[in-house]
Amino acid sequence: MTDRSSQDPQGHIVWSSGKVTREDREKLLGQHGCVLWFTGLSGSGKSTIAIAVEQALAATGRLVYRLDGDNLRHGLNRDLGFSPEDRKENIRRVAEVAALLADAGVITLVSFISPYRDLRDFARQRVGDHFFEVYVKASLDTCRKRDPKGLYRKADAGEIKLFTGVSAPYEEPLNPDLVLDTDSGSIADAVKQIMELIP
Repeated sequence: MTDRSSQDPQGHIVWSSGKVTREDREKLLGQHGCVLWFTGLSGSGKSTIAIAVEQALAATGRLVYRLDGDNLRHGLNRDLGFSPEDRKENIRRVAEVAALLADAGVITLVSFISPYRDLRDFARQRVGDHFFEVYVKASLDTCRKRDPKGLYRKADAGEIKLFTGVSAPYEEPLNPDLVLDTDSGSIADAVKQIMELIP
C-alpha cells in the first residue's frame, strides 16, 4: 500500500470533519452502515449471492449498494489490468469507496475475487467496525464446470494470463466472518445466513 504521508510531505492535505456524524446518518436511515466483502474464485457465486442479498435488503426497506468487480472495471478501475500491482490498486480503491459508503450509513456489498489476504485485511482495517468477510467457497472443479463467462476455458488455452486459481494464486481466508459453501448450499440459504449477519 502507498504511504499517504509520502504523497503530501508538506502536510497540506487535512481531513475535513463535518457537523453530521456517521451516527446521525445511521439514525436518519434507521440502519448501520456496514461492508460485506464477498471473496472467492471466479464462478463461486459471489455476484449471484450479492445480487440476491441486495434484492432481499431493498425489499425490507434498507438502503443497500453493490460494488461489483466487473462493474467497477468499466469506470473507476478501467485503467487497471490484472498484474499483482494492479490487483492491489484495484482493491485499495474499492476499499476506500466501500469505507465511504459505510460511513454514509449504506449497507455495502462488495463482490471481488480479491485473492490476497493482506489486501482483504487492508479493506477490513480501512472500513473498521461492521466489516464482514464472506468466503464464497467452491472447489476449482465446480467453478470450472460453471464457468459462466468462459474464462477458465480461455485461461486453460493460454488466452488469459495470471488467471486466479489457474495461473495466479488465491489465498483462502483464514478467519472469515462467514463461509458459504456453494458446492452444495443454495442461494436462498446463503441469503438467509447473510441477513442474519447484518447488524
